Amino acid sequence: MNEPEHVYTSVEICAGAGGQAIGLHQAGFRHLALVEIDPHAVDTLRDNIERHDAWRWEREHCDVLPPTDVKDFKPARDLKKSGELLKAQGLDLLAGGVPCPPFSHAGKQLGRDDERDLFPRMLELVEELKPRAVLIENVRGIMDPKFADYRDWILAKLQSGTYRGEDGEQAYDPGLGYTVCKWGVLEASDFGVPQLRPRAILVAIRNEVLKDVKYEWPTPSHEDPVSVAKSLELSMLERYEPYFEGRYAERARDSYSRWYAQANKRDEELKGKGGGIAPTLVGGSKKHGGADLGPSRAKAAWKQLGVSGLGVANDPDTSKKKETEGRDLFGPDGPMLTVKQAAIIQGFPPGWNFDGGVKDGKKAAGKTAQYRQVGNAFPPPVAKAVGASILDVLKAARDRDRDKS
Repeated sequence: MNEPEHVYTSVEICAGAGGQAIGLHQAGFRHLALVEIDPHAVDTLRDNIERHDAWRWEREHCDVLPPTDVKDFKPARDLKKSGELLKAQGLDLLAGGVPCPPFSHAGKQLGRDDERDLFPRMLELVEELKPRAVLIENVRGIMDPKFADYRDWILAKLQSGTYRGEDGEQAYDPGLGYTVCKWGVLEASDFGVPQLRPRAILVAIRNEVLKDVKYEWPTPSHEDPVSVAKSLELSMLERYEPYFEGRYAERARDSYSRWYAQANKRDEELKGKGGGIAPTLVGGSKKHGGADLGPSRAKAAWKQLGVSGLGVANDPDTSKKKETEGRDLFGPDGPMLTVKQAAIIQGFPPGWNFDGGVKDGKKAAGKTAQYRQVGNAFPPPVAKAVGASILDVLKAARDRDRDKS
């Protein structure tokens, strides 16, 4: 009689709208808990888990916590559905895209002095949950020389070693019993994401799991990048086509043709130099106004791709209802992206919906709240590649240990 297939489990903090969770799920992990502070993102996670058949396991076993600051997350208290399974089997993977602003080139790069730095909390959870593997994602900026001491501290906490303390003195930490297999940068466009989005990825495996198993860093899945022109061709046509007849017919046909020609022209210009991919999408800050596609340099890059980066378009139904076609589709710099098109640029699968939320009984700035979730995401195809590389080790270790028993 065949034994039931083993379920490889994960707990994810700072889950956002599910970019990393989707990728890890596609790689073969099943989520015991998703922890996120933003209420709109929590609603996004809950809604999609309820709607998508592929997430049936999570409907039964996954705790999607109410909006929760990860500093207040207490697994023993908060894991209701998954607590018993966690106790019985332990945890395979603790994952998290801890906040980027402390290390982002776009910010002040305060590192450990930034109150948003959650590396210490992540390490506390590693110590508490003792997962077989750890995945931490962040911006490329954390690999800058100025954060070398901080990286040394994180490495020492995980696998033992010396580091320079805040007082400048050398210190030693015995570590938590892990080997940091790799801390490097992966470029999203190498994995079919039509965007320039380098991410710093740390992968650590518990020593007693790793032993003689070799960890293999993900290799690119795409030799040539997937262009914005190719990625958005169908969705752009779907947006413009309803206007090809009627009072907007000439403007619609001209605008679509102009976008298509400009996007493909840019792709041809950059053949062999990275292709016509998008600049890095950014989610923006709650402290600032509505969503747009980034700073001036990013807007200029979008303009070369035939897209206006000055804002985010209404979805087609809302655009028609509010008569915002002039802004959304027919502007001089080209069409603005919808939230769903931004999600395509991030590598989200079709059908993954984003919640705009209700605040104080009133509908929130729907597309702004939705776009921020998209812009802050970890592209699912990259998360899938990293998840698969970790799962290979966990499966090999399980087979090794089972053969010895």
